[in-house]
Amino acid sequence: MLIREEMPADRLAVHDLVARAFGGHDEARLADALRTAGDAVISMVADDGGSIIGHVMLSKLVEPGGMLALAPVSVDPARQGMSVGSALIEAALAQAREDDWGAVFVLGEPDYYGRFGFALEAAEPFSSPYPPAYMMALELRPGALSGKTGALVYPSAFG
Repeated sequence: MLIREEMPADRLAVHDLVARAFGGHDEARLADALRTAGDAVISMVADDGGSIIGHVMLSKLVEPGGMLALAPVSVDPARQGMSVGSALIEAALAQAREDDWGAVFVLGEPDYYGRFGFALEAAEPFSSPYPPAYMMALELRPGALSGKTGALVYPSAFG
């Protein structure tokens, strides 16, 4: 399995994968809309011999500036539980660090995302339309969230 940057030729396969992984097209349309709007800054796939078996996307938040949102993360249902998602998330976070983004926010299961360093406490100073029990953040650059508060404003595709 190779984790690599998504290429334009992957887009239909990514759309189909995300729809299968989530059992519907809402998240697939979200990824398409983020890409079309130019809000997706990191989009990676897990390629297994030419088959796209996983996908991850990081998009820029409107507020706070210099921060990213992690969504969606998708793995082919037949390959779930085989560390494909973990490899994608780790690669995307490494790329975001290399690109000098400040932090990443995610809405998800704390037990799962906590393994990557995401913490509920890091997101507490920020308000969002999402349940606080599942909103987490991870600083990529030490101190990037220090003293910051306010609303998390997602790209319009999330609306």
